[in-house]
Amino acid sequence: MSFGQDGAVSVDGFVTRYESELANDFGNLASRSISMVHRYRDGVVAAVDVDPAIAAVIDPLAAQVADQIDAGAPSQALETIWAGVRRLNQYVEEQAPWGLAKDPEKAAELDIVLTTLVDGVRVIALLLHPFLPVSTEKLLATLADPAASEAPSVDYAGAATGGHFGHAIATLEPLFPKAI
Repeated sequence: MSFGQDGAVSVDGFVTRYESELANDFGNLASRSISMVHRYRDGVVAAVDVDPAIAAVIDPLAAQVADQIDAGAPSQALETIWAGVRRLNQYVEEQAPWGLAKDPEKAAELDIVLTTLVDGVRVIALLLHPFLPVSTEKLLATLADPAASEAPSVDYAGAATGGHFGHAIATLEPLFPKAI
């Protein structure tokens, strides 16, 4: 529904949206990405450049979301963020990291895919922070460098891909458990 307008709200509608968008789309993306890094790279996200095709989609999101928030359009901001979530989920299917992991000659390609996914999830978490502060702080802490002396920043200044990894990341408990 549009911000400031009346809309229909129901428990069933809330549960459906929670499970489809938060749990399935974003939560599953974060969980899959982190799990694959642990499975295929012993928990270390490679310090490689992200896929430029994905960076071209993800990097402009912070400015778009900030403009939409400034214009009093939080629903549009969420839709913009969700376009990024959908693109990252599509990228997982296109790149099939599980297949790349089976071929030792594709190790460099796998590193790019995994870093792109995890860094994309990091950017999405930063953008979602005003809407989901507790869940996104948990996710950002999971992705943070354990050797860093400061907590990860949650402002939009860091909402661009690239140059954020080369360290081990923690494991992640489900962000949005399906049993409400």
